[in-house]
Amino acid sequence: PSETLFGIQIASCRPGEVARCCELLETQGVSCDFIDFNSACPIDPITSIGCGAALLEKPTRLGNCLLAASKTLKALPLTLKIRVGRDEKDPTVHRIPRLQEWGVDAVVLHGRSRNQRYTKRSDWNYIGTCRKLLAETCPDVTMIGNGDIFCPEDYESNLTSSGVSTATIARAALIKPWIFSEIGKRGALWDISSSERLEMLRDFSRFGLEHWGSDTQGVETTRRFMCEWQSYLWRYIPVALLEVLPPHVADRPPAYRGRDDLETLFASDLVSDWVKITEMFLGPAPPAFKFVPKHKSNT
Repeated sequence: PSETLFGIQIASCRPGEVARCCELLETQGVSCDFIDFNSACPIDPITSIGCGAALLEKPTRLGNCLLAASKTLKALPLTLKIRVGRDEKDPTVHRIPRLQEWGVDAVVLHGRSRNQRYTKRSDWNYIGTCRKLLAETCPDVTMIGNGDIFCPEDYESNLTSSGVSTATIARAALIKPWIFSEIGKRGALWDISSSERLEMLRDFSRFGLEHWGSDTQGVETTRRFMCEWQSYLWRYIPVALLEVLPPHVADRPPAYRGRDDLETLFASDLVSDWVKITEMFLGPAPPAFKFVPKHKSNT
């Protein structure tokens, strides 16, 4: 309820399916502020069926999907998430100039290729090149950048160098969700304490139980999602312990001892310790409870 802006992302490669989905979202009482079409996801289960980043190689099909969405939506804006192309050595997204004709209101460009997934640096120079081209060909379409924003310095420097309107934040929001406070209210890195981080997890467990219920199934669903979040959270290194500033999202945390036992526990990459953290809020995990991360955050 506290969210002031909420969008729903959809993925498909079938225009008819896209149209039906958009109609349902807009007419069946789903409360959202915009629809985002995903043509950026690089993972195999998505691209193997022609969705996500696979659509970048089929601009006609991509355009048909976007037209199906924009012509169906009556009030909600349509945004598009894309990557630079299949291979970073041959970026192709700048060759797709018809976004305005397809009814797109804003485009989010992740500065990596499909093949790169989440490795190497996001190419903000190319994002800037695309922003200039978009301003010439589609002046009514807003360009938004994405990739490798992990601190206020990243945000300011990348926006300045590329000229985009703003940026979206992905992995950093999972590793350190207080990044929005750093960029907005504080304007600097926040040396957050272990007790403050604990309160965030307490809120998460409370929200989970409110949403999924406090019965056995609701508790274990909340526990599983909390463990999934821990697969990102453990990568955060407290600012006071960093040897080099500012940090980068791709940095791999070395083994370290925190300033207290709780901070040390939060830094563990062991699933058993993640489960132990959930037990602080959700009680003992069942003996048969097993958890395997859906995907490691660096893949």
